[in-house]
Parts: sequence; structure tokens; C-alpha cells
Amino acid sequence: MMAMHHRGLPGLPGYGLPGSDGEHIVQECTGTASRAEAFYADQLTDQLTDEMQKFISRMQMAFISTADASGDCDCSFRAGPPGFVRVLSDRTVAYPEYRGNGVKASLGNILENPHIGMFFIDFTEDLIGLHVNGWARILDTGAMLKIDPGLPEPDAPGRRPEHWVLTKVVEAYIHCSKHIPKLVPESRVRHWGTDNPRHKGGDYFGVRRRAHRGAPAA
Repeated sequence: MMAMHHRGLPGLPGYGLPGSDGEHIVQECTGTASRAEAFYADQLTDQLTDEMQKFISRMQMAFISTADASGDCDCSFRAGPPGFVRVLSDRTVAYPEYRGNGVKASLGNILENPHIGMFFIDFTEDLIGLHVNGWARILDTGAMLKIDPGLPEPDAPGRRPEHWVLTKVVEAYIHCSKHIPKLVPESRVRHWGTDNPRHKGGDYFGVRRRAHRGAPAA
């Protein structure tokens, strides 16, 4: 489910409803079309409700999905203090891009394809999730300050945003709570702005070790 505007071709399942032809065909095949139509009517919106805005403003993490011009997908994780995702209006949000591994996969995808999916999830209190899909563009910090003069100062030098991603909301909808685990947050030591491999996770998944084992001897 991506576009809030009505898609589909006459004669196909779900014509005139939000969502893709593919999801409507699957709904027909699996017998969930009536449930899906009720969901579209009751839970799908093209703007952020007051409750959604408050929810985003207290989140400390978000999952970001993007795709390049060919449709190859990437899902990434962003985190920060409560309010790090800025709610600018009922149709606009922005999140910071902090210093990372330098690959810039999400930003690169957005340059080719502005479609973006954002997923916010509360693991600790209400155990609920929120999907926000829309159109993204990249801003530098100066442009973001003109839009949002009330931006707080970073609480650590390594947490200074290098860019911002401004998203125009196309659709927003709930993610049900029944499969969301309850987690208990704990404090931890963080090394902001470091390139020390140990502090960044090192070769946890063994990719570097495997590559070096396969390299020819000098």
C-alpha cells in the first residue's frame, strides 16, 4: 500500500480504492477484501492526525525505506532523542541525516526516486506502530533552519545533522499492536562521531574476514 490517490484499472479488483492493483488482487485471492476496505475507510488518511503528530514527536527511532530508479529497495534505521523527527505540519515531517558510514544509500535513492516509507514503532509504552508514506527531498541544514527556526542544538558534536530529509505525507496508517514485543530501554555509552571500528560494531557479521580469507596471498 503506497499511494493514497486511487489507482487501478477498470475491471480489476479494488478499482477506485486506495492502494495498488497487486494488493487488491491478493486481497481477492485470500478473502480479505472486505476487511481491507474497512481498513481503508477507517484507518487510512492523507494527513497526520493530532494523535499521529504527538506520537511521532515522542519517538526515538524510525525505519526508513527507499528505492532507486530501478526499484531496488533499501531499509535503514534512524534514531535520536524524542522529537528528532520534526513534525512541521499535518502533511510535512523531516528527519536528520547524521554522520554515518559514508555510503549515503538512502539519500542516493531519494535523488533517483522520491518515494519514501517511514515506520515508527513504540516498543515500550503503547505497543503500536505508525506507517507514513510520501515524497521526500533532501535539504541542507541552512534550508532546514529557514523552514524550522526552532531546531534544537545537538546534544553532542557527533550528532550534528549533515542533511535533512523533508517528507510530504501522502498516506498514514496504523500498525496493529498484537505482534509488537514490549522492550525495556536501558542507558548505554555512545561514541558519537567516531570511526573506531570497535565502537561501530566492528566486523560483527564476518564480511571483512570472509573477504580477506578469499583474497589471494601477496
